[in-house]
Amino acid sequence: MAKSSEKLTFAGSSGETLAARLDKPAGSPRAFALFAHCFTCSKDIFAAARISEALVERGFAVLRFDFTGLGASDGDFANTNFSSNVEDLRRAADFLRDNYDAPEILIGHSLGGAAVLAVAGDIAEVKAVATIGAPADAAHVAHNFGAKIDEIETEGVAEVQLAGRTFKIKKQFLDDLKQQSVNARIVQMRKALLIFHAPRDEIVGIENAAAIYDAAKHPKSFISLDDADHLLSRRSDAVYVADVLSAWASRFISGEESPSVLPYPGPEGQVSVAETRAGKFQAEIVSGPQRLLADEPVSFGGMDSGPSPYDLLSSALGACTTMTLRMYADHKKIDLDRVSVHVRHGKVHAEDCAECEEGREGRIDRFERDLVIEGDLDEETRARLVEIADKCPVHKTLESSSVVVTRLLNDR
Repeated sequence: MAKSSEKLTFAGSSGETLAARLDKPAGSPRAFALFAHCFTCSKDIFAAARISEALVERGFAVLRFDFTGLGASDGDFANTNFSSNVEDLRRAADFLRDNYDAPEILIGHSLGGAAVLAVAGDIAEVKAVATIGAPADAAHVAHNFGAKIDEIETEGVAEVQLAGRTFKIKKQFLDDLKQQSVNARIVQMRKALLIFHAPRDEIVGIENAAAIYDAAKHPKSFISLDDADHLLSRRSDAVYVADVLSAWASRFISGEESPSVLPYPGPEGQVSVAETRAGKFQAEIVSGPQRLLADEPVSFGGMDSGPSPYDLLSSALGACTTMTLRMYADHKKIDLDRVSVHVRHGKVHAEDCAECEEGREGRIDRFERDLVIEGDLDEETRARLVEIADKCPVHKTLESSSVVVTRLLNDR
């Protein structure tokens, strides 16, 4: 799915300019999500970027931003605290509401998770909240300061090493943490909640997930991230979070995909296609219990939200080829590991087509099909498989003359 990414700014809790990035799918998003990054991180941290990318591929728009004094945002980090982070989130939600649509999903990573739990009840449009490795108590973050806590308390400020970087932490930061009651906010939140946490998280222990779960009202869910690390540094972990999150959030958001405009599932043996009226060309395809979209590329005036008609035709040839070769290999007991097919379509003049049969004139369709045959096979067997590929039914249909009978039906 085509997507866009836009750099934006808005005013934060102290009036400073905050840097943000809005990632959107082509067409109308299913819903807007607001992502809060981890303590001292930025909007561009690997996990935030990967989760945002995966959610956009599933039709969601995601706004992620740098809290005051972090990343590309203005302000002095030393003058911020948990309360200012919560207010930054509130300002971000206001920005989305005023310029796009209010967020229906809040996502918070680590301390950002505690922040979204604290602010969720104040944003009426929010339907679903997801936390990733979040502490149950904002004061948990103070353990990162180690032996510097005494210095902060007595001197009023100290330099602390966090993730290889130096930050100034003031006493007001610690004082603010002590005044927070995230637990009380969770109890009052009354939003659908999904808690992601890794049992082996060495930064924020799994007991935090249990405390958040116990405090929350239903509907609430917990997903174990197995051996993922706190920052979700493996792409597979970030994508897994996005997969589960998008499926789960779809139960609660109002922006879920519009209902099918066609009978679904469709009658056996019939393929039905209808305009969705989203964009200029987007069409819904229903084949039995299967449903997908077709579209044109942006360069042709479409939204690139699905394969083009010729892409679908090429995919039919490719799919038929793999299935035909698999059936033949199984029948002949050939040790064929895997078949991959790459198909390209174009229009050429018949006189320029060396592979075409005689008697064809004008511009014709030409499909180039590349086979990748995996397995310990001799050259004779590989050559035979290439011959069998030409016998796939779709191949024969494309090479022979077909008849299309069109009838006009009454409006439904």
